Amino acid sequence: MKVSIGRNWWILAARGILAILFGLYAILRPGMALATIIMAFGVVVLVAGILSIVAGMRAHDRRLPSWPIVIEGIVCVAFGLLALIKPGATAMAWLFIVSAFAVVSGALHVTAAMELRKHFKGEWVLILNGVLTMIFGVLMVLLPWAGLLSLVWLIGAYSLFFGVLLLIFALRLRSRWHARPTPRPARH
Repeated sequence: MKVSIGRNWWILAARGILAILFGLYAILRPGMALATIIMAFGVVVLVAGILSIVAGMRAHDRRLPSWPIVIEGIVCVAFGLLALIKPGATAMAWLFIVSAFAVVSGALHVTAAMELRKHFKGEWVLILNGVLTMIFGVLMVLLPWAGLLSLVWLIGAYSLFFGVLLLIFALRLRSRWHARPTPRPARH
């Protein structure tokens, strides 16, 4: 697991950079059509769902536990398709979809961080990211009438912060990966 995560630090960095760019776009251009943001969310969640299903199938082929990954993938695909098929649906429905996704995603980040703590001592950034993601999801349900403009700004600010934290985590992972001792080749 450590080798796979260490080698793929750049994927986390790219995800962080994309989140930062999306956050800046939402903050600086809040008047853009909400349907565009919903469709972007739909595409991202749909792709994430497909990748989760593929990962679950590969884990199943190796006789590893796979049902949680596959279920997450199915849920993501369903949310993604709903956002793409009905972009003009009510903002309230979208609000609940995004908030549910944030709560589930945050819980999964916290779970992943707890597993990583077994391998990397003192790793708190991913835990903070997961907790803040869950708080974001709950706040969206508690404050539904704050207005769509506020929602777009809130999503932009969250995405920006999420991206920065993910980028920090990726760079820390990269430095740990590059600082690890390299095994010497065996002599014959």
